[in-house]
Amino acid sequence: MTRPITDIAGEVTRLMVRKLEQGVVPWQRPWALTGEGGRPLRHEGTPYTGINCPWLWAMADAHGYRSRYWMTARQAQELGGCVRSGATPTISIYASTFRKAGTSPLTGEATSRMIRFLRSYLVYNADEIDGLPPWYYPRDIAPTPQLISERQEAISAFFDPIPAEVRHGGDRAYYAIFPDRIQMPKPETFRTIDAYWGCRAHETAHWSGGPTRLDRTFGKRLGDKAYAVEELVAELSSAMVCAELGLPTELHENHASYIGHWIDVLKADKSAIFLASSKAEQAVTFLRNFGAAREALATAA
Repeated sequence: MTRPITDIAGEVTRLMVRKLEQGVVPWQRPWALTGEGGRPLRHEGTPYTGINCPWLWAMADAHGYRSRYWMTARQAQELGGCVRSGATPTISIYASTFRKAGTSPLTGEATSRMIRFLRSYLVYNADEIDGLPPWYYPRDIAPTPQLISERQEAISAFFDPIPAEVRHGGDRAYYAIFPDRIQMPKPETFRTIDAYWGCRAHETAHWSGGPTRLDRTFGKRLGDKAYAVEELVAELSSAMVCAELGLPTELHENHASYIGHWIDVLKADKSAIFLASSKAEQAVTFLRNFGAAREALATAA
């Protein structure tokens, strides 16, 4: 059952702003501490994408949920579960369209145009549903040398095929459009090697938006706030990559100064978080495809 909300964008943006003003970055998650990393999942195990990813992470943190799974009451019932009395639902968001008829003022002929709008439906976290199969509930998995080894294999499979030039040295992490290069401090200067790869994901997301790749721009609407939105895209992209690789996310000191800018942007434009989430999803897909292409070539050989 869908539930139209007159101001879905406003509701999402208000929560994000409130968290940022409290000093909490909603998409940061301590994956390595819980053993339950990854994107939020639908009842059948499909990962959520776009705005639903940071939104459901934020809602999980707000309510203390640890399960990755979200579903409607009907879906829970079909799986043999029952939503607890007093459980708190949240929304899953999707974009829809309708065709609006009109008349051309020049020719008088009938015309139509597509109108995009947001809709939502209510979902519950598996933590508030009894009777589901056991895999819907979180497990406590302590980080072990074996898990770290498995994680490094996944990290290498993701990053190694990406043809970005990366140089190490100095105390700053950044992507330079000219000469199209990522600069990183040496891995041993980070608190953990996982922190290095999280920061590397952020800068690689910037690289994905370079003029010879996704050529990511934001137009005049965002004006001098455009770079803050680009930083927001990189942070969301990094969070999505880290979720897929089982890495914790933490805000590198080079990026922390943008929190105030993000608050200003979100307050000024309630669609900004949706735009940033969409661009982040596009960046992650672009980066992931390098590995997919290499795997396809190896299989063909």
